[in-house]
Amino acid sequence: MFLPVTKLSAALRAVALFLIAALALSAATTPAAAQRVPPDNIIEIIIKRHLASFNDANTTGNYEVWHATLSRPFRQQFTAERLKTAFKPFHDQQIDIAPVLAQAPLLSEPARIDKEGALILKGAFETRPSRVLFDMRLLPAEGDWKLISIHVDVLPVADPSTGGSPGKR
Repeated sequence: MFLPVTKLSAALRAVALFLIAALALSAATTPAAAQRVPPDNIIEIIIKRHLASFNDANTTGNYEVWHATLSRPFRQQFTAERLKTAFKPFHDQQIDIAPVLAQAPLLSEPARIDKEGALILKGAFETRPSRVLFDMRLLPAEGDWKLISIHVDVLPVADPSTGGSPGKR
């Protein structure tokens, strides 16, 4: 169920959605200079896979599986219980971002590798009645890109027929 964003509290958007793990970037398996931005089709897979896991955790209330997919620094800083607490508003309000899986992400800036070797992915999915924004940092580990931080926000889409205010949900 994709609930209206109007149920999201300001506190949810301001506080509970931003999670950053302490970066133990020295644990990265490959030097930053050797990392390359994956091709666009792989970037889309990475984004959708991580958002699908995030969504599964929120819709089921079970954060153990998602926790196991995170980078070691992220897992060390945030237990599954701490993730459950941090994203409680998503679960309690039954926010389901699964519609993003049927769309291509729109990157707000080109994917890049930062000086620490993390892949930076920022953008949005223009779903209705709400758009889903994401900001991810990922480290290469075990042949994969694993989250070291994630920010997800769900915002109402302005409805031009109502003078720009969010439409009826």
